[in-house]
Amino acid sequence: MQTETLLIVLSKMFGENIVRAGCQAEQLHGGTVGNVQLITGTAETGDGGSLPYKVVLKVQHKWERHGDPDSWRREYDLYVSDFGKTFTDSLRWPECYHAEMNESGDEWQLWLEYIDGVSGLDLNGEMYECAAEELGRFQGRLYAEQPAVLKSLTNLSNAAAFKNFYLRYKSWNVVYDYIRSDDCEIPGHLCKMIIDSDNNSDEIFERIERLPIVFCHRDFWVTNIFYSDGKIILIDWDTTGWGYIGEDILSLIADEADVKRMTEYYCRCVPAYRKGFSEYTDISHIPDLYIYERIVLHFGYRLIEWYLEADSPEDKAHHVDTLQQIYEMK
Repeated sequence: MQTETLLIVLSKMFGENIVRAGCQAEQLHGGTVGNVQLITGTAETGDGGSLPYKVVLKVQHKWERHGDPDSWRREYDLYVSDFGKTFTDSLRWPECYHAEMNESGDEWQLWLEYIDGVSGLDLNGEMYECAAEELGRFQGRLYAEQPAVLKSLTNLSNAAAFKNFYLRYKSWNVVYDYIRSDDCEIPGHLCKMIIDSDNNSDEIFERIERLPIVFCHRDFWVTNIFYSDGKIILIDWDTTGWGYIGEDILSLIADEADVKRMTEYYCRCVPAYRKGFSEYTDISHIPDLYIYERIVLHFGYRLIEWYLEADSPEDKAHHVDTLQQIYEMK
């Protein structure tokens, strides 16, 4: 860690000249490919004052995601663009105090605001609903206003990413054959749910692809959502891009969420999202966003994979319970 960079970061953070700073680093649980640390200490001002601080340092090395080779640098590209101006006080990302790409162009670092809020499975129903409504409001406004910055962003995932994700899983014989085999230990009605979805996938995608295309976070699950004083702060923007309206709600409801309340959250979050989006764009002519169908397509085989790779009977049961909750949503 460069002392000079830390002083620049803290000077911007506090809005005054910082001349010295002690620091300690603590590894944070974050993304699977980035190095995320909480930096804490006390900063000294030019006039002798002392200010305790917390700031997050995220370092990302170059790597390649299947079908999306530039995603490793997407969050950096977004932060150095004018995209931050599209946020409001009620939905935003952490403020960035300093962004830097190394000379060889294969590693970046972001010095970010530390968010102290409720996240993960500590989120309750009201917070889920708030996240869904604020996301809808944000996406509806961007869809209606089409700010110029959206057209200037060249490193975004495309709307086909959801379909490609599904087709890749469907073509994987390990999961595809398992739910069709005599050795499968997953209840038959859950396997049938996924197989029926496969059989109708062409028709389902035809309907999905008639929906409006909107700007999506694409990793909108509970660990990336912070609730603080009625406001939503989102982290991890590396999969961001274009997708069909409602796509982010799939992850909010089904991606390692509170299994016992998935059906409740489905019933709360879909109307909340529609309500927020409708404040800027009338979607009353779209009676169905096909959230349920997309949850089955996106998480069906993924949960089979997790089941097969689970280390304990408890983990296997958890994944079956998740599939059961998806089944019951219908």
